[in-house]
Amino acid sequence: MRKRFGQALRIGVSPHGLALVKTSRWQGAPLEVVAEHRFGSAGLPGFETIAAGVRQLLQDASCAGWPATIVLADELTRLWQVSPPQGSTRVADLEAAAAVRFQALYGEPASAWQLAAGWDAAKPFLAAAMPRHLLALLQHAANEQQVTLVEIVPQFIAGWNQWNSALKPGAWYGLVQRGVLTLGALDGAGVCAVRAVNLPDGATLEWLGQHVAREALRLNLAVPDRLQLSGSAPKTWNSSTGAALACSLFAPGHGAALSAGVQLAATGART
Repeated sequence: MRKRFGQALRIGVSPHGLALVKTSRWQGAPLEVVAEHRFGSAGLPGFETIAAGVRQLLQDASCAGWPATIVLADELTRLWQVSPPQGSTRVADLEAAAAVRFQALYGEPASAWQLAAGWDAAKPFLAAAMPRHLLALLQHAANEQQVTLVEIVPQFIAGWNQWNSALKPGAWYGLVQRGVLTLGALDGAGVCAVRAVNLPDGATLEWLGQHVAREALRLNLAVPDRLQLSGSAPKTWNSSTGAALACSLFAPGHGAALSAGVQLAATGART
């Protein structure tokens, strides 16, 4: 596959399938779907199967020499909030606090996970974890095909990085993918909590407003003035009048015809 100046690859990786797309840094250039692969329905694939699928996609598309970003489905990662220890001044202190909180939440040590965060000694910060074994396998697959991995990022983080500067004052951010709504609750200083919920069938804007109000109550936060969403949110949620919660969709209708895997790969792409 011939590479032109400003082009790059994005690879969506989930237990359900893989997608390889081509992007361009030039504004307005369309996203191009290169290939997709769906895993069978006989149970979720292991990390080795996922990495082998990525290797095959890259090989079939002749991607040698291309830079690529991998977007991991959130179900392959973990997100949580960390309160910095009082008086902490070193990144090592913050990393230790993140690891302790991880074990408390998930009941296992963080040693098998690669941690990343917006380390901050002054206020709580968002942390993410990705399985070290999966990362190593994906890196090896890319190396074998002479593809340079620029970044491996959880989908929610990719979406947040893409859209946070466009959030209106008093808004929360959310991402919808494969029938799951992931909310990023904001307290004025950034994301203070992440909550995920399976959407009920036919979830309405009224349901959304009630759900957000419940989450705000649990977090002891004010109900947001607005919810701004990316991903595959229902178009009927795109309303600012006549509802308890104003809701707007980033690029409403964009990608509606794209598969879930392609939407995953495209998350965070500036097209």
